[in-house]
Amino acid sequence: MNPQPFLVTFYGVRGSIPSPMVGKDVREKVLNILEQVRPENLRDANAREAFVDGLPEHLKSCYGGNTSCVHLYVGGYHLIFDGGSGLRVLGNHLLEQEFGKGKGEAHLFLSHTHWDHIMGIPFFVPFYREGNRFKIYGSHPRLKERLIGQQNFDYFPVSFEGYLADIDLVSLADEKECLLGDVRVTWHEMNHPGQCFSYRVEYQGKSFIYATDSEYKDLADASLKPTIEFFKDADLLVFDSQYTFIEGVEKEDWGHSSTFI
Repeated sequence: MNPQPFLVTFYGVRGSIPSPMVGKDVREKVLNILEQVRPENLRDANAREAFVDGLPEHLKSCYGGNTSCVHLYVGGYHLIFDGGSGLRVLGNHLLEQEFGKGKGEAHLFLSHTHWDHIMGIPFFVPFYREGNRFKIYGSHPRLKERLIGQQNFDYFPVSFEGYLADIDLVSLADEKECLLGDVRVTWHEMNHPGQCFSYRVEYQGKSFIYATDSEYKDLADASLKPTIEFFKDADLLVFDSQYTFIEGVEKEDWGHSSTFI
């Protein structure tokens, strides 16, 4: 049995709009790094590389920036959760694999169709490679119409139906589970404007849950029980914690949560 049945990579974790680093952020990182440098760290190339490798992740790299997109490789399948601006970066990485040769296959699950969760779709290069195959899943009415609308010629020069890859839209509205080989995917509706769904992936006794964009306003047991049961015994839970406690109070009914829940 594979000791690591899930490989999870976060390509976008921000909400509402992308939030790239600005010059002030870079300057702060540089100053923090310079405070830690010692003469022996600059002795030669190997010493410099060792110094950089030993820095905390938040200094030697960066995180955030792009909107929602998480890639899960499990059981030989590529599962993608949401198509925010991080989808563009994921697409560039997939091009280094079979997707660059038009031989890739992946499954894109949409939590909902707010813009920050679909804005990366027009920039996902594997869609433009003939031979690649994709399925896009959602429980939302008029899903295809929504995606086509985003790529209306008034907003984008390539139509949704202009991709060269084979793209199949799959409605989950009347289904209870999606089976990909031995990989099982189920879903649960969350509390967010416009109808939002979380996804649970189970494989080899392990489970992963992607649950963005939800406001847990009613904390009564009867209200929370379905969600708690869906989350129960998960090995990894991706959870909406966009707000501070004060923001959660100020932005009631906006459909987001905080780490205090």
